Amino acid sequence: MKITFCCTGTKPEPWLAGLRAAFPGAQVEVWQAGAPAADHAVVWAPPQQFFDEQTQLKGIFNIGAGVDALLKLRLPPRATVVRLDDAGMSVQMAEYVCHAVIRYFREFDGYEADVKAGKWSYRKPRERALFPVGVMGLGVLGQRVAQALTQFEFPVLGWSRSVKAIEGVRCFAGAAQFNDFLRASKVLVNLLPLTPETRDIMRLDTLAQLQAGGYVINVARGAHLVEEDLLTLLDRGQLAGATLDVFRTEPLPAEHPFWRHPQITITPHTSARTLRDESIAQIAGKIRALEAGQPIVGIVDSVRGY
Repeated sequence: MKITFCCTGTKPEPWLAGLRAAFPGAQVEVWQAGAPAADHAVVWAPPQQFFDEQTQLKGIFNIGAGVDALLKLRLPPRATVVRLDDAGMSVQMAEYVCHAVIRYFREFDGYEADVKAGKWSYRKPRERALFPVGVMGLGVLGQRVAQALTQFEFPVLGWSRSVKAIEGVRCFAGAAQFNDFLRASKVLVNLLPLTPETRDIMRLDTLAQLQAGGYVINVARGAHLVEEDLLTLLDRGQLAGATLDVFRTEPLPAEHPFWRHPQITITPHTSARTLRDESIAQIAGKIRALEAGQPIVGIVDSVRGY
């Protein structure tokens, strides 16, 4: 068996060592143009040339949860595309989102500004029941985030393409219930996959439906958010602020207004990082299952886009 590694911007040596340890008898190499055909590929942002040459691949393993960029390429027709379904990312995402929600709810940003100004201040505690948090996207990551938020006794809502049932979460589904979900939410957390249907889903007419003082947290993809519309709603006072981890252009350009906007907190696409050891173990298990003709989870549906 041959496994090829083609991950842009990723140091290959630790991945190769882990995969070789998992498959002692296999040939595991970094892909180079003109390399012989491989059986399986571990990829992140590979060039089209990679797939044009590696036409016999049986499995393509993406080392991240998002596969929107991968699906834009022409892929080998017989290959099974597999995404990571957790590999340590869900707990990181829950940490990040809970931190962002609590920072807004408890007004810690305001206290931080006051402390920097040498001011001892007091803010009236807010009512938790008046801060419903809506989570868009209820896959592995979204469900973990929604469940984590319930531990802090916020009213938690969820919206997904298909019907889901999560203990402690009021679930909405489909286009028919989308506006009801938005109107019932004060904080909106985006964990949707990026597809043609979800691109620009956070725009003027949708974000304006959030409850007064609404807050936006985007940890999915930058193309979900119409950036100019967010700025408009913040300047109008319809939204109170936003925490953004993903952007249409990354790295975020130095001249972008998000850097300097007082109501926007930005982080450099770090809400949930791929954990190498956990990812290698998951990929290895799925390769063994595919080779044995056994079912696996995380297979990407190219029509749905995730």
